Amino acid sequence: MRRIFSLLALVATIARAESPKPSTASVDLKDLSAWELVSATPADLAAACKPTADGSLTIAGKPVSYLATKATYANYRLHAEWRWPANAAKNSNSGVLLHVTGGPTNATAWPVCFQMQLKPTRAGDMLPMPTARFAEKLSTAPDAKTPQLDRTAADSEKPLGEWNTCDLVCRDGTIEVTVNGVRQNKVTGCTPAAGRVAFQLEGTPFELRHVRLDPLD
Repeated sequence: MRRIFSLLALVATIARAESPKPSTASVDLKDLSAWELVSATPADLAAACKPTADGSLTIAGKPVSYLATKATYANYRLHAEWRWPANAAKNSNSGVLLHVTGGPTNATAWPVCFQMQLKPTRAGDMLPMPTARFAEKLSTAPDAKTPQLDRTAADSEKPLGEWNTCDLVCRDGTIEVTVNGVRQNKVTGCTPAAGRVAFQLEGTPFELRHVRLDPLD
């Protein structure tokens, strides 16, 4: 029995050693060296994400992938601004991925994480991606192909072609979502409660600017 307990303690120690320690350094999109493009096939970050003269970043939307921080974070505040083209297609889609762990799973392009939806007219919805869980009851059926917790307020997005802002506060397994100054969602008991932060490339172009992540405490 003592040998079994010793083995379990060793396994726990190894697991802790392999878990990345959350970063306490701020990060933004001005330094693309702090980010990487995660794709099922080799992809060029410089081709998919191009800085512009005004300081924004043009996201090509292809290949289907996600732009992720190299470091992991637990308690932090994320501010980001995004804009869809004025003539954006109705099926335009993207999202902010929080607490990203591992890589693409379940034969999809997406990792275990929580997604704050950026799809036009649905910004603020929260989606638990493969195996991620939060305490709140879903708006969809638990076994839905795309499980989702709807935003709590009316649509607060700007018209296509105009800049939107989101502020996400992650602390001790809780995620609070504000879109253009309107509180749109809150989830608690999040598992995982830490990980990388990312933006989805889902086939349609958009722009990002003023992306800033600041650890709390």
